[in-house]
Amino acid sequence: MNYEQTIKYLYSRLPVYQRTGASAYKEGLDNSLALDKYLNYPHRKYKTIHVGGTNGKGSTSHLLAAILQKAGYKTGLYTSPHLVDFRERIRVNGEMISQDFVVDFVSKHRAFSEQISPSFFELTMMMAFDYFAHCEVDVAIIEVGLGGRLDSTNIITPIVSVITNISFDHVQFLGDTLPKIATEKAGIIKKNVPVIIGEATGEVRSVFEKKAHEMSSTIRFAQEDNPILKSEKESSGRWRFETNRFGEIIGELGGLCQDKNAATVLATVEELIHSGFAIDNEVIHIGFSNVCTLTGLQGRWQQLDESPRIICDTAHNEGGIQYVVEQLSSEIYERLHIVLGMVNDKDIRRVLSLLPTDATYYFSKASVPRALNAFELQSMAALNGLIGTAYATVKEAILASRKNAEPNDLIFVGGSTFVVADALTDINYYTK
Repeated sequence: MNYEQTIKYLYSRLPVYQRTGASAYKEGLDNSLALDKYLNYPHRKYKTIHVGGTNGKGSTSHLLAAILQKAGYKTGLYTSPHLVDFRERIRVNGEMISQDFVVDFVSKHRAFSEQISPSFFELTMMMAFDYFAHCEVDVAIIEVGLGGRLDSTNIITPIVSVITNISFDHVQFLGDTLPKIATEKAGIIKKNVPVIIGEATGEVRSVFEKKAHEMSSTIRFAQEDNPILKSEKESSGRWRFETNRFGEIIGELGGLCQDKNAATVLATVEELIHSGFAIDNEVIHIGFSNVCTLTGLQGRWQQLDESPRIICDTAHNEGGIQYVVEQLSSEIYERLHIVLGMVNDKDIRRVLSLLPTDATYYFSKASVPRALNAFELQSMAALNGLIGTAYATVKEAILASRKNAEPNDLIFVGGSTFVVADALTDINYYTK
């Protein structure tokens, strides 16, 4: 098989949660443990950092990777899902895994894989672990896929665990209350391994404290450590952070959520320095200000065009959309246009209730089976006073928004990671 055939095989042969949803979800670690043993435990050949939570996992993982690689450590990065190219999931020092390695891995291990029938996530995660061992990385940042306790990535024993925050998402798997969700996320806390918590209050905080105590793990809450003394958004869209240890830092990533992510990252960096990593102020500054270039991160309050401005963001649940709505309210524009699509297993009504009623909506359907029909989304949105037109594809919706928008208007594209993925895939069609 060539690369294209290999990717087609992975999607057609293995259950893919991002595309089909619950039918592809495999609870438990049996397949991951079997693959790990078969491949001779590749993740034990380098240090790992485990990053979980509801929102901000991707940004936090990429920021940590950018800082570590600039500090001179050969750094692996495993995240999901990808936006345009499958190989975005697996990087070493910002460079995507080679097509040849993907082809060879699948070909070499196909027979064993078909014996145990892993999910797409289970097999591709082990591909990442094996690739990092092949590349002889010093450290790998591993982003949790779904939940924590039973997530495939939870076979690793990291040097530090990171949990960004807790919000409602994947309630059909993780539970319908924040403490239940926190309990699942807390499953990545390991015996005697320090854990950094980005945001947690009340019962959620108690869940983490109890789990850390059970595992004899030191626990730090980033919001209490106050690594950031003051933060403000610049007119360029970048963040300016005044920190208590690392001086003034300029962050490349936009969006209000990056203020919280930055605090989590800096608290984690302090823990890494305490454990012996050589990380100086300069590389922290470079990592924050060049994270997209260094790691290939996309889709986080990313500007796609200038006149009119088109902004996309992968926020897709209640917690993430709250930040998006707050950010939109602080932007300057004549009229607001929102290209919106969602997947059918989210709490759609809860998200719709947060969105502004004074925008013009362009309802769309992303190119994955999980995507909600645009006309159904339009009907549900109307019940919340959100008025607009339905379009068969994201590309058509964006083209329509551009046609209707004036130069000083703002077009926001989001509601689902897969809407952003389609937008980035077709970007040349509407930015000419």
